[in-house]
Amino acid sequence: MQPLDGVKVLDLSRTLAGPFCTMMLGDMGADVIKVEQPGSGDESRRFTPPSWNDESCYYLSSNRNKRSITVDLKSTEGKAIIMKLVQDADILVENFRTGTMEKLGLGYEELKEVNPRLIFCSISGFGRTGPEKNRAGYDLLLQGFGGLMSITGEEGGPPVKAGMSIVDLTTGLFAVYGIMNGLFAAQKTGKGQFIDVSLLDGQITLLNHMATGYMATGKPAGKMGSAHPSLVPYQAFRAKDMDIILAVANDGLWKKCCMALEWHDLLADVRFEKNVDRVAHRVELVKLISDKLIFWESKDLFEILDSHGVPCGPIHTIDQILNHPHTKAREMMLPIQHPTIENLQVPGFPVKMGDTPQSVRYYPPLLGEHTDDVLSELGYSTEDIQQLKNKQII
Repeated sequence: MQPLDGVKVLDLSRTLAGPFCTMMLGDMGADVIKVEQPGSGDESRRFTPPSWNDESCYYLSSNRNKRSITVDLKSTEGKAIIMKLVQDADILVENFRTGTMEKLGLGYEELKEVNPRLIFCSISGFGRTGPEKNRAGYDLLLQGFGGLMSITGEEGGPPVKAGMSIVDLTTGLFAVYGIMNGLFAAQKTGKGQFIDVSLLDGQITLLNHMATGYMATGKPAGKMGSAHPSLVPYQAFRAKDMDIILAVANDGLWKKCCMALEWHDLLADVRFEKNVDRVAHRVELVKLISDKLIFWESKDLFEILDSHGVPCGPIHTIDQILNHPHTKAREMMLPIQHPTIENLQVPGFPVKMGDTPQSVRYYPPLLGEHTDDVLSELGYSTEDIQQLKNKQII
């Protein structure tokens, strides 16, 4: 038994934010039907390199626990298929440009007449209202537009994006949050609703204390590399053999750090007594700490700091963290049986459900792999399905 057993999701999304959202719903037990364009499918299927036995790693990472069907949404017959699917669907997720679903005759106002309990989640770059609503939205574009790139990288350096598709992925998380709240509300009211999730709104939310700080001071935060505007020392430093992280987040930890490393001179210096003082004298303190840490082997440094409860750690590469014993103990790389890829592994479940754990029921589907099955469930005969294929509707 899983939390979303019996919940049906109609996934009309492509690329990353929407598919990442619907994959998580599928992980929790929902029956996710991924609707793709005949012949081409989700554009992320062609995002290569890297690929794994000719399958896009981008696609493989975000599409497990789904069934794939192909439907030409512009055709009358294709629209009829979607309408039949909507009749008993609980959730629909789409990320077309603003107005596209309405032009197809598949907007929320039309679909709620077919199914008043439908939760219609619309994911877009800038939201479905406001002066920028018609603009296309992509992760890189929104990292710039949403302010993230203005605070990422070294002071005085060129614009730098986050290493992963942070905008798309966090938007997918926010979409799941909205959908789950919509499901809960529908249990109480018997009615679905329209949920508007945008890449930009998510980024503004993630500005968090930096946004509030600007409203308080009128001064926007800037680039600080790995440093923190409100905490010192809280950043990357260079040890003798590698770069490390030292995360001294309060005055108590500062005392522990100085005692552990016998930095009695720094502990006695009134310029560094309180965090507010350390922030005020950031440049001097970071230079003094850097000069001390460069003589330490990272292994010795971690051992002594860990024994004193001072947060510290290495800066891992992707191969190092994926092969780390803790990653393996947490089962964070998930093996999936796949018909064309041997030893397929993708990132696993980040939330561990004690009584209703997530599971893998479907590998990332081949394009249109489940079309016949799904249409048969809707009452289409073998002859009907063949006719639709002949007309390239599916």
